[in-house]
Amino acid sequence: MNRKTFLNLGAKASLFFGLTPAITSCANTPEKNTADAEQIKESLAVAKATGSALSLTANPIPKVRIGIIGLGNRGSVLLNMHEWLIKNDHAQIVALSDLKEDKVNKNNDYLKTIQKEEASLYFGSEDAWKKVAERDDIDLLLIATPWKYHTPMSIYGMENGKHVACEVPIAYTLEDCWKIIEVTERTQKHCIMLENCCFNGEELWILNMIDQGVFGEVNHAEGAYIHDLRKHLLDDVYYEDQWRIKHHQTRNGNFYTTHGLGPVSFYMDIGRGDMYDHLVSMSSKERSLSLAAEAQNSKFNNFACGDMNTTLIKTKLGKSIMLQFDVHTGRPYSRLNTVTGTKAVHQGYPSKLFINEPELKYWGHNWLKDEEYKAYREKYDHPLWNKLKQQISDKSIGHGGMDFVMIYRLIRCLNEGLPLDINVYDSVLWSSITPLSEASVANNSTSIQIPDFTGGTWKNKRKAEVLRTI
Repeated sequence: MNRKTFLNLGAKASLFFGLTPAITSCANTPEKNTADAEQIKESLAVAKATGSALSLTANPIPKVRIGIIGLGNRGSVLLNMHEWLIKNDHAQIVALSDLKEDKVNKNNDYLKTIQKEEASLYFGSEDAWKKVAERDDIDLLLIATPWKYHTPMSIYGMENGKHVACEVPIAYTLEDCWKIIEVTERTQKHCIMLENCCFNGEELWILNMIDQGVFGEVNHAEGAYIHDLRKHLLDDVYYEDQWRIKHHQTRNGNFYTTHGLGPVSFYMDIGRGDMYDHLVSMSSKERSLSLAAEAQNSKFNNFACGDMNTTLIKTKLGKSIMLQFDVHTGRPYSRLNTVTGTKAVHQGYPSKLFINEPELKYWGHNWLKDEEYKAYREKYDHPLWNKLKQQISDKSIGHGGMDFVMIYRLIRCLNEGLPLDINVYDSVLWSSITPLSEASVANNSTSIQIPDFTGGTWKNKRKAEVLRTI
């Protein structure tokens, strides 16, 4: 496919779903499109990937030269995660960029304590980041900016010959999802979404148990992003220009799919022998965020996003996934992290395990006792987590170690010239559930077909790459 074809892709993809381009671009409208069967068939033929970036490899990079774009809360944490890699000569930070000079300087002061080479600094202009992408001495762009910049920055980086690692979500419209696929396949540059929860100790442990047959056949899983963000959303400092709450004023669906869906997709071999088929999505009414805004005399009101969104996904092989999103309600944090198989069940927050094997006499309704649970944890802990325990324990930040493991794996795969743990198809697929959930909600929770972003390569069964040891 050429680039000209993709200029009209958003509209054509809309026909495939029987929806207006406005809906697939996340506008909050209940309108429907009256595309006939021939139009839908034509649009499906256009909006198709080749799968040429599957198991993508590049020449080994002994020392990965990195440019970081966006140095707010998230970008600063990711910079900190490079300390061990820098000191062991696996990586070097070449450039730092942010709109705000003080953020660049603050992070550069820290960088000087862990790296002898000086980094170039870019700030003060909305286009300053482009100079980082255009440099010829950078291998990897690390993007940690507000959501609306993720797709254009990722594309610009790849077009300028850089590998890209972007914070979540990598896109939040279907049009941008297809653009990411097209550019990655054409440039053959790595494009990974930095979904850290796939690298958490609990999730890696469960994945390893599934791989070792402990769960038998997995048939259902549940993931979520349930996180009380009212204070952050309404704060005028935490999110620059309060960009995040503005999404809640105009959109209704699941805006943050990947924390719950990434690990679940690995559990179910999504893109590695199975694939999402269709979804339905429903949002509750909104009330909690409005009450918090009123209590703080906030300038924000009239929120479109419901307090809780629940999305149900069916896979090609008949498995089911429940995905939830709630950042409005005052309640304890949870990603659910539930997976059920024919031999075992896990439920997260707090982590509990049930073994359904007759010879162990666990036919009742009780979770494993602490000692039994610990025995499974010790026996099946992921080798990667065990290998990096010292480095993880040395970190006071990084979501309990998963941020470090994620960055470690990214850099070491680039060092060795290996395929990345999360590929571009994973990145786009997990992100695409956002606009698809919005389309379903806007159309009375109708069933929405999920496109195949892999060009059919999902049928090639293989293990999740994160099960490899590096």
